[in-house]
Amino acid sequence: MSNQLSDRINSLTPSATLEMAAKARELRAAGKDIIGLSLGEPDFNTPDYIKEAAIKAINEDYNSYTPVDGYVELKNAIITKFKRDNGLTYEAPQIVVSTGAKQSLYNVAQAVLNKGDEVILPCPYWVSYADIVKLADGVPVEVPTSLENDFKMTPEQLEAAITPKTKMLWYSSPCNPSGSIYSKKELRALADVLQKYPDIVVVSDEIYEHINYGVTEHASMAEFEDMYDRTVTVNGVAKAFAMTGWRIGYIGAPTYIARACNKLQGQVTSGANCIAQRAVITALEESPERIKYMVDEFKERRKLILGLLNNIDGFKCNEPEGAFYVYPDVTAYFGKTLNGVKINNASDFAMYLLEHANVATVTGDAFGNGNCIRISYAASVKEIEEAVKRIKASLS
Repeated sequence: MSNQLSDRINSLTPSATLEMAAKARELRAAGKDIIGLSLGEPDFNTPDYIKEAAIKAINEDYNSYTPVDGYVELKNAIITKFKRDNGLTYEAPQIVVSTGAKQSLYNVAQAVLNKGDEVILPCPYWVSYADIVKLADGVPVEVPTSLENDFKMTPEQLEAAITPKTKMLWYSSPCNPSGSIYSKKELRALADVLQKYPDIVVVSDEIYEHINYGVTEHASMAEFEDMYDRTVTVNGVAKAFAMTGWRIGYIGAPTYIARACNKLQGQVTSGANCIAQRAVITALEESPERIKYMVDEFKERRKLILGLLNNIDGFKCNEPEGAFYVYPDVTAYFGKTLNGVKINNASDFAMYLLEHANVATVTGDAFGNGNCIRISYAASVKEIEEAVKRIKASLS
């Protein structure tokens, strides 16, 4: 039988981060000692007070279908969180809880985009943005940024990227993969450009909000009164609360978009897991100070890995202000041959490190910036030190 798969699936790019993690697992299974610095996953356990809330929910027999857009109590906790942490006022119809922030983003794309609509993506961007847009028949429009500008799009670049087909702007702050954070002043400058184009909808992905090292205060596009009614604020608990496997994300959005996401989700996955939702109520109701110990540890690891990488000739790093990644420029190695391997681009370089240093990273090509690789420092100090030692040795 011939290939009966849809054009949609045949044209879909596999997630580069998941693909690299799978290759690392294969090599480990074959007996190789691989250090994984590719996945964006905290190496902490979910805090006990959150796990206890889940156990309590099990014992209280939470086992039935949940409301499509989330338990009322969880939506109220999200409303409280938005007000407390971001100064944003939402009502229950504006909140939709989903099975991870990735589903939240997918829902928004499917709800808003028509065939041929353009979505501006400042590069680098999170690995799944472009394909989520394509799955909704949208067209990703990549806007290159530079390490010298901390990988942030300028108002002039935004203006130049807008066309009559532009429907949305998507960005993350703190950014995955660069760790860059847009200040309130910088967001205001972008918002000023968008005032000329009132039909453009903004997606502000704030999943790394609490992993912020104190240089630039977190800001949300929806804080601005003239942007509130066309901004979708996306968040979740995977990163800051070490709950990647619990799969809970959420949006605060204009009511018409939230209702559309609810309608779509009702025909796809329905409501998110009942036990996970009960646990997240506790996670969001408690003070963010309770997870600060993880942020403090990530900050120490950032200092460590930057110090080590800056001692490798050919690595050029900026200092990320949030998240738990470094995004070094490795173009100094392009065109060179290392141990018989020709390095033409970031993908070649990342594969070289996997096969010759036994260290898994992710090519910057997957994030819309082919000059860099992403290295996660959500790993132990011992693993970070050994990984960079191996990288340096493989490049000597």
